[in-house]
Amino acid sequence: MAVLLHRLGHSAYRHRKLVLGIWLFVLAALITCVSVFSGKLDDRFSVPGTESQGALDSLSKTLPEASGAGAQIVFTAPKGHQVTEAPYAAAIARTVAEAKKAPQVSEVVDPRASGAVSADRSTAIVQVQYPVQNAQVRTSSVDAIEDTARAAEKDGLKTSVGGSVYSSKGVHVGPSEIIGVAVALLVLVVTFGSLLAAGMALLPALIGVAVGLAGLLALAPAVSISSTAVTLALMLGLAVGIDYVLFILSRHRQQLARGADPKESIALATGTAGSAVVFAGITVIIALAALSVIGIPFLTTMGLGAAGAVLIAVLAAITLVPAIAGFAGSRLTPKPGSRAARRAADAEGSTGRTTMGTRWTKWVIAKPLLTVLAVAGILVTLALPATDLRLALPDNGSAPHASTERKSYDTISDTFGPGFNGPLLVLAETNSGTASTSSQAGAKVAQKLGNLKNVKAVLPPQPTSDPAQSVITVLPASGPDSVRTGQLVRDIRKAAPDIRETTGASVAVTGTTAVNIDVSNRLSDSLLPFVAIVVGLSLLLLMIVFRSLVIPVKAAVGFLLSVGASLGLVVAVFQWGWLADILDVPHSGPVVSFLPIILIGVLFGLAMDYEVFLVSGMREEWAHTGRARQSVIDGARHNVRVVTAAALIMFTVFAGFFPLDDSLIKPIAFALAVGVAIDAFAVRMTLVPAVLALAGRGAWWLPAWLDRILPDLDVEGTSLQKASAQASATGSAQGSAQASATDRKEPRIVS
Repeated sequence: MAVLLHRLGHSAYRHRKLVLGIWLFVLAALITCVSVFSGKLDDRFSVPGTESQGALDSLSKTLPEASGAGAQIVFTAPKGHQVTEAPYAAAIARTVAEAKKAPQVSEVVDPRASGAVSADRSTAIVQVQYPVQNAQVRTSSVDAIEDTARAAEKDGLKTSVGGSVYSSKGVHVGPSEIIGVAVALLVLVVTFGSLLAAGMALLPALIGVAVGLAGLLALAPAVSISSTAVTLALMLGLAVGIDYVLFILSRHRQQLARGADPKESIALATGTAGSAVVFAGITVIIALAALSVIGIPFLTTMGLGAAGAVLIAVLAAITLVPAIAGFAGSRLTPKPGSRAARRAADAEGSTGRTTMGTRWTKWVIAKPLLTVLAVAGILVTLALPATDLRLALPDNGSAPHASTERKSYDTISDTFGPGFNGPLLVLAETNSGTASTSSQAGAKVAQKLGNLKNVKAVLPPQPTSDPAQSVITVLPASGPDSVRTGQLVRDIRKAAPDIRETTGASVAVTGTTAVNIDVSNRLSDSLLPFVAIVVGLSLLLLMIVFRSLVIPVKAAVGFLLSVGASLGLVVAVFQWGWLADILDVPHSGPVVSFLPIILIGVLFGLAMDYEVFLVSGMREEWAHTGRARQSVIDGARHNVRVVTAAALIMFTVFAGFFPLDDSLIKPIAFALAVGVAIDAFAVRMTLVPAVLALAGRGAWWLPAWLDRILPDLDVEGTSLQKASAQASATGSAQGSAQASATDRKEPRIVS
């Protein structure tokens, strides 16, 4: 791999104009495709093969209004008044009439017809139905509904609009993300000591992100892509893109500081640091692509979309960086006596000065057992809240307090009960094709459902275009994300055989709430197998890279500690509500159901990334000196500063997405930010050196038979470095021989 990447670096340097031109051409072509064939993002959550999805698909044909998106206009009368009073009833009637004229609306149900009026007559709800899913509802239609609701406020009513038409807000690049990139640029300037080098590190990453996002959006007309998938791809592409460029460029500048030729230096950096970048990128890609085996379409697009963004980041790092370095030439060389030159010399240990990384490592391994116990104890403590982890998909109850959908959700919950925000649809089907038989069976099913625990109300059966079908709406006594609502779904399914025997109708639970519960259950069931796959993969990959048994086991345990601590903090903040007001978390409740799997997939790749860059230097020192403890100290000197900068950049980019008012992205950004910080600083820079110091020579032991079986990937570029050193030595020897020959042939001057 190292030799191949070395050649690629040489070629990209020589043909820099062509390489840059190809990237810019691809970017322009993709942007053109997006603008010409723009498709709409699809935020539907579906679980093929489940009862809820099958029933929902059936209803989409026989009763589109029940399976489609819906909006709720909530009216609240002034204090001391009722919505049934003549002026307010007239205003509601006008709103109903206007709402029917809104684009795409198929049906508007007056509260007098549906009975959606609170017991104290203070609140009423107008139901707006669409025959299409959320992704197909145009913004203009929702705006029209909001305008009709606001018109009723002139008559003294307080209004808000909610419902399933409000979902993830999708891609958003605002001040917080721009600040994140600016902070990343500042970290790069401090790391390199050069504005030119910092700009060069940022440019390939931004081009890579632009290509990745444009490519993903270009697929929207043909493939179902969610807005969350695009935002995750943006988040990951930006974070890993900057990090990968940083690793290669920092190695290039260190070599330039030692007097290396720019062309050979960037080729060598691409072959050595680039090998680690490719390895780290592949691990992230494999972990993210593995999300597709779970069998949930929206999670598959998220995983593959993010994996594609990481792949583009890797390609940009190993092609664009050498090309742009070719334009800069020797101008990237640190000036003699500058801080950057001193840092490069310090990293090589030629100045005798003790670097920050060396001081930290010495302090950590002074009492390694105490360090291991302290770090492990702190991380296990942080992970304890994760034992109470509950998973669910967010609803309007997770929206910001000031939003209209959150006001609507809270008003309905307070006046009608929390279950009104998450009704269950029960599809009843009979073998008979007559409407009368179906109606009678539906009435019996409704009576049976009303006897179940946690059912607040059961609405009369609603016929569909299929005479054998009827739909029964069940209102739980608990909210849509409650454990009790999930239990009610299980109770209905458990009672299905008895209902069929006594009524002659088969029943299936569906609706948005039931689909969300099935999604969460599928993800919960997949979590442990996914962890097992990722941990097993990490053991195998690191065993191949470092030819050791201790290092893979230590890395896997450290990775699990990082994931556990991150999930613990997520539960404490988002589920328990600790520091919720300070961190502007609008709602405390179950954690986003796919967050743990996304966190595991992403953090796994980043953990392997930092592991390779830190431990490779230690292994190199061990191979040269054979001194186990000293190799840990000397090896840390090479890469601690770069890994610190990379972790700070990654943390900043992820944290930049945290202020978003998006109930899906906010917790994911928080989890990834704290996960990177914990894994980089607590595990890789603290726990790893301490464990290696404790293990001593045993840290680098691998049975001979296993060493013969495992392939040699040469991720660290050891063979390439040896070849380069031999070539330099040969060149020096030839130069000396030529000089000696010239001296011998020089004629003597006789006076």
